[in-house]
Amino acid sequence: MDRKWLPLNALRAFEAAGKHLSFTAAANSLTVAQSAVSRHVIVLENFLGVPLFERRPQQLMLTEAGQHLLPVVTKSFDRIDQALSDIIKEGRSPRRALKVSLPATFAHQLAVPILKDFRAEHPAITLDIESDMGHGADSEADVAVVFSEPAVTDTVLDLLWMERLTILCHPAIAAKADKDDPARFIEDNVLLHMKLDNRSRHYQWDLVARSIGRPDLDVDRGLVFDTSRLVVQYALSGEGLALVDPLLFKNEIESGALIRPFDLSSESGFGYFLSTHPEDLNDEAVALFRSWIINRFASHLADGPTGKLKAPTASASIKSGSPSRL
Repeated sequence: MDRKWLPLNALRAFEAAGKHLSFTAAANSLTVAQSAVSRHVIVLENFLGVPLFERRPQQLMLTEAGQHLLPVVTKSFDRIDQALSDIIKEGRSPRRALKVSLPATFAHQLAVPILKDFRAEHPAITLDIESDMGHGADSEADVAVVFSEPAVTDTVLDLLWMERLTILCHPAIAAKADKDDPARFIEDNVLLHMKLDNRSRHYQWDLVARSIGRPDLDVDRGLVFDTSRLVVQYALSGEGLALVDPLLFKNEIESGALIRPFDLSSESGFGYFLSTHPEDLNDEAVALFRSWIINRFASHLADGPTGKLKAPTASASIKSGSPSRL
């Protein structure tokens, strides 16, 4: 589409009406007449050839097309507003601010220690980092890391790595392990679980039980936590078996604070993906960060603590599903 035909005033009216779900409230927010807002929305609908609102008595509802368009328009206006504000405040070319959403454990264990390297390579880009407890990437973020099963929505995903779970525990507990009897070791210790959306609390331990040929093991017991970081913190206290991805806890393993009592690992079916809005793929800052983090984790995986994990060969370029907790 030729940008000279973009109906900017109509888009502003639509954004206000979509935010308030009321032409009257939208008009008040823009300090214009209600008829002007309604007229601009009709112009935009005629321009697109589809309705953006369902006009019901005393109620305004977004259509599917309206729901698709509103977040894009809002984000675009937010970026313009931020850029103009930065120029006014700084009186010079501002730094590009990139908003990045990360799962809490991922941010603490992996991202924060390496993001300084990105800043060194790209000093003109300012990173605005937000941690997410796992309910999904912030829709306002430019890029996000999500922990998810492969699924389909509207977000483009690049695979960083697929999760492989292994048992980690305190050295004093590991010293009691019979290397030939992992089932007995599991039975004799407290199990630590991490919540996964739409999965039973013992889902991950069920995978381990099946992998060692003991699906009959009682794994529906122990403690349940929101994040794998909390699981590991409890294990560090000297009690319980953590079932986590060792890539997230490389420092704890290398320092000897946590021990792998068995050379076992299980694929959970979940992975870590970089999530990008399709409309942002040509944004220079997004493209730089996307390329950098994919390459960084490919290198990181090659030196992973298990010695068995391989770097992903290519980005998955699938669409995102509903992320779970990390």
